[in-house]
Amino acid sequence: MWRALVFIGLLCVAAFAAVWLADRPGTVLITFGGYEIQMSVAVAAIALAGVALALAVLWSLVTGLIQLPSRLTFASRARRRSRGYQAVSRGMVAVGAGDTIAARRYANEAERLLGKEPLTLLLKAQAAQVSGNREAAEAAFSQMMDEDETRVLGLRGLFVEARRRGDAASAHQFASEAVRLAPAAAWASDAVLEARCAERDWRGALETVERRTSLGLLDKKTARRHRAVLLTADALERVDHDPEGALRSAQDAAKLAPDLVPAAALAGRLLSRKGDLRKAAKVVETAWQGLPHPDLAEVYLNLRPGDSGLDRLKRAETLSRLSNGAPEGRLAVARSALEAREFDRARDALEPLLQDRPSMRVCLLMSDLEQAEHGATGKGREWLARATRAPRDPAWIADGVVSDHWAPISPVTGRLDAFVWQAPPDVLIAPELTLHDDVTADLDDEVRALPIAAVEEPVSPPPSSEPVSAPEPPLAETEVRTEAVIAEPAMGAVKEETPLPQPGPVVFPTTPPDVPKPKEQASARRSVFSVW
Repeated sequence: MWRALVFIGLLCVAAFAAVWLADRPGTVLITFGGYEIQMSVAVAAIALAGVALALAVLWSLVTGLIQLPSRLTFASRARRRSRGYQAVSRGMVAVGAGDTIAARRYANEAERLLGKEPLTLLLKAQAAQVSGNREAAEAAFSQMMDEDETRVLGLRGLFVEARRRGDAASAHQFASEAVRLAPAAAWASDAVLEARCAERDWRGALETVERRTSLGLLDKKTARRHRAVLLTADALERVDHDPEGALRSAQDAAKLAPDLVPAAALAGRLLSRKGDLRKAAKVVETAWQGLPHPDLAEVYLNLRPGDSGLDRLKRAETLSRLSNGAPEGRLAVARSALEAREFDRARDALEPLLQDRPSMRVCLLMSDLEQAEHGATGKGREWLARATRAPRDPAWIADGVVSDHWAPISPVTGRLDAFVWQAPPDVLIAPELTLHDDVTADLDDEVRALPIAAVEEPVSPPPSSEPVSAPEPPLAETEVRTEAVIAEPAMGAVKEETPLPQPGPVVFPTTPPDVPKPKEQASARRSVFSVW
C-alpha cells in the first residue's frame, strides 16, 4: 500500500516538472569542435537523463564482468556448504536412529565438505560414540578444545568419556574447567557438587550450592533443602570431635528444613546432652509434626536420662497427639506402655494397627506384649511367626537401596538428598497364614493328649493268612502335629472365621511345640528384624 502511494507521488512530481518546463520555453546551445547544437530545455533534460542511464548500464556490465570469477566461486562454496549441512542433518538423524554405518559415512562427508566446523566435530564425536569408538570420540572432543566457541562442548564430551571409563579425577577436572569458563553450565556445576559430596567436602559443596543459587540454577526451596542436607552431613561428620560445631550445623539445618529428620534428631540429642531440654523438645516436636519417625520418638522419649517408664509414656502420648494418631505415634505409645507395664494401654494403642495386615514392627511388638503379660505362650509365638510374613516397615530408600541409616547422598548415583522415608515393596513377602489364638495356645495339649499316646502304644496286627507287610515307622512329633492341625475342623479347634487356605499343600514349622529357651528366642528375634 505504501509503495503504491510513493509511486503515485513520484509520478505527480514528474508531471509537475514536465508542465513547469513546458510553460517556460528556452534554448540550450552546445558548441564543441566547431559544431553547434541548439535544442530546447525539455529536449536537453531528456538527453541528459538518457546519457546517465547509458553510463549506468555500461558501468554495471563492466563490474559484472570483473566480479564474475568471484561470484562463480561463491556459488560453488554455497553449494558445497549446503551439501555439507545436509550431510550434518542426515548424520544427526542417523545417530538418533542408531545407524552407525550411515552416521560414520555422513560424518566423513560433512568433514570433507565443511572442514572443522563445530557441527561437523560434534557429528564426528557422536558417530564415534554410537559406534563404540571411545578413542575417536575423545579425539573429536579434544579438537573442539582448540576453538573458543566449542571449548565448553569439548569439555562436556571429555567429561562424559572420563565418567564412562571410571576416571573420577579427570571428570572432576573437566567439570571444574567448564565451570570456570561457563559458570551457568548446569551439568558442570552438578558434577562439581557431586564430586565434592563424594569427597565429603561439605563446606565446598555448600559454596557450590550458593553459587548455583546466585546464578539462578536452583530455586529457593531446593536451595534451602540442599543447604540443610549438607549442614546435616557436616554435623554428623563433626559430632565426635567437635560437638559444639556439630550442634550449630544441626540447628541451622533444622531451621532451613524443619522436617529433615536426621537434623532434628541430632540437634535434639545434642541439646539434651547440654541440658537444654526445652529447645530439644521444640526441635523434635516441630520435625515430628512434619514427618513422624522412630528416630525422633527415641530422642524425644529419652530427653532426660533416668526418667521412669510412666514419664516416657506421657511423652509418647504427647507425640501421639501431635501426629493425630499416626502409626508411629501409636507405636511409640505402645512401646512406652509396655516398658511401663501398662499392658491395657499398649493394647489400646495397637488395636487400630491390627485392623488390616499389620506390619513387621507391629507383629513383633504384639509378640513382646504377649510374652510380657502372659509369658511364653502360643499367642506370642504366633505373632513372632506372623512377623516373618508381614509387610515391611518404612525405611530409608535411595535409588532402590534400602538402608538402616540416613545418608546425604545416594550410594548408587551420588545424588544429593536422595534418601526418602517410605515402605519397601512387598515383592518378597509370602502370603500370611492367619491362625486363631485358640489353635496356637492349646495346640500342644491337644496333640499330646491324643496322637502321641496312640503312637507310643504299638498295636499288634490281627492274625491273618495273608502276608503281613512291615509296620510303618512311628510318626514323629512334627508329623503328628501336622495331622492334628489338618484334623482340627473335626475337633472344633479352628473357627469358621479363619479357614486354612485351600490351594496347595499346607506347610507348618518343623520345630516341636516346646517353649524355646530365652537365648533361642533372642537369636530368633534378631534374625527377623530389629526395630528399636
